[in-house]
This record gives sequence, structure tokens and C-alpha cells, in this order.
Amino acid sequence: MRESPFGANRPPGLSPVEVAIMTRSEFDDIRAHIAAEGRRPGSDLLQLAGELLDDLEQVRMREVTLRSYYLRLLTAARATVAAEAAGDPAPLTLLAHELAKHAQLPSGEPVERILSDAGRTQALAPRADEPGRRGPRQSGSRYCGGMSRKLRG
Repeated sequence: MRESPFGANRPPGLSPVEVAIMTRSEFDDIRAHIAAEGRRPGSDLLQLAGELLDDLEQVRMREVTLRSYYLRLLTAARATVAAEAAGDPAPLTLLAHELAKHAQLPSGEPVERILSDAGRTQALAPRADEPGRRGPRQSGSRYCGGMSRKLRG
């Protein structure tokens, strides 16, 4: 096992992002520390840290929800392929059920538009793995986290 930047041993094959997912108690511990330190004068950065921690926790919860949706859709897609391979007369049943649960079943929409969206998604998929553009910012001010916060300076 390699030593991660977080000080914990990381099992092989896991990225730092997968290991860095914090538990609810870790969020609470950090929040308590920020609250204790925030009683001192000049705690603007601690207030910002608290807001960023709240944002991080919301993003984590969204990620957990999206991973759950993804896993259910992946399971339904695999079951659909397996059902078709086994000669099931209605192999799309589980997939249709999963799509219906999330109001994603096409109803009355033109098939061409749905297929076009799928085609565009397939064309863009390879670009999703490309690293983001790195370069100088156009504006002179620095931004932090969400769009509502701006660092002074």
C-alpha cells in the first residue's frame, strides 16, 4: 500500500478522491473546530471555511445520490442485455421500470430527437476524459468555491 497525501494507507487501485470521501462525523468534527476557532477576532477565513465545508457536504450528498442512480441504471442495463441473451420475451422491462421511476421514459417525444441526443452524447463522451482548460483567468479578481463568494485582495 502507498502512503496517501492524507496520511492514511490507500488500498491499490483507489484514487485519492475515492479515499478522501469524508464521513458525516468528520464533517461534524471540522464544523466544531471551525466554530471553536471562529470566536476569535478576524475570523473571516473561518467563516468562509464553514461555508465551503457546507458546500462540500452538499456536493458529497449529490455525488452519493448520483452514484446510486448510476448503479441502478447500470444494473438495469446489464439485466436487459442478460434477459435478451436468455431469450426473454420482454427484456426491457427492468430498464423501463428504472427509467419510469425517474420520469425519464420517453412519452410523446419525437424518437428522432431522443436518438439525436444520444448520438451527440456518444460523440462528446471521449472529450469528458480530457483535462480541463488551464490558463489565466480573464477577470482580475479571484473567486472561491461557489459563484456567490469572492475573495478580497
